[in-house]
Amino acid sequence: MQAPAEIGSFEVVMKTVIYYFTGTGNSLAAAKKVAGSLGDTELVPIAAFRNATGEIRPDAERIGIVCPVYFSGLPAMVESFAERLDLALADYVFSVVTHGGGGGSAALRQLDGVLGERGGRGLDAGFAVRMPGNYILMYGSPAGEKRDRLLAAAGAELEAIAGRIRQGERVKLPNSPVARLVKAIMYPRFRSRVHGDDRKFTVSEACTSCGTCASICPAGNIEIIDGRPVWNHRCELCCGCIHLCPAEAIQAGKRTEGRQRYRHPDLTIVDWRRSGEDELRE
Repeated sequence: MQAPAEIGSFEVVMKTVIYYFTGTGNSLAAAKKVAGSLGDTELVPIAAFRNATGEIRPDAERIGIVCPVYFSGLPAMVESFAERLDLALADYVFSVVTHGGGGGSAALRQLDGVLGERGGRGLDAGFAVRMPGNYILMYGSPAGEKRDRLLAAAGAELEAIAGRIRQGERVKLPNSPVARLVKAIMYPRFRSRVHGDDRKFTVSEACTSCGTCASICPAGNIEIIDGRPVWNHRCELCCGCIHLCPAEAIQAGKRTEGRQRYRHPDLTIVDWRRSGEDELRE
């Protein structure tokens, strides 16, 4: 098996598996962008393992994990997934985290630590990419030209990142004392409450019973009962249900009324349904 090339050396061809978690589509779009540049790459939703048990051992030389940053850390499902990931067969491990402006250094270091505890090795490279922020419980998402500028810049950055991954470049993880402090303050509260925070969500009379929210939820947390969504307290707080509801019928109290919804413009609802497939890949 050929080892990844070092900085400045020739590119090598490797089989790649990229595991991704997505809420509003930014991380899935990022994973697709990187995969398109690498070749021979399988995209696998982390949500596919939500009901599985035991270790996960990918049969590929190059492994990637792409996910958003939540409260300066990892989504709960991603952290649980990483704890079960066996990287014994991998030559090169990388991560791309997407964020709305708060940075991703603490999340990358968290992932590196989880992987290191699990198998004695962490990330060979980690990258943080700014994309349109969409935590609607706190703010509205950018729209129009501002959104398009952010996406264009992210696309160019992801193309460059893919080139570095192709080269097998070892990239030192970013380190921000401010990000570490923010994570230390905010992340433990998020992690302890996340699954039950769906109690904030309500649905208005605008609901058309289309079932989109249930079909796109990566946690399989939503059921349609008597034509209305019901949340079952396995929430990841990705807010995909709020953003992707075609009728904008889902709210989290008055704080979200009138706020700009967001989904990555290059994706369709079919992409989210695939990311929530309840299949085992072990």
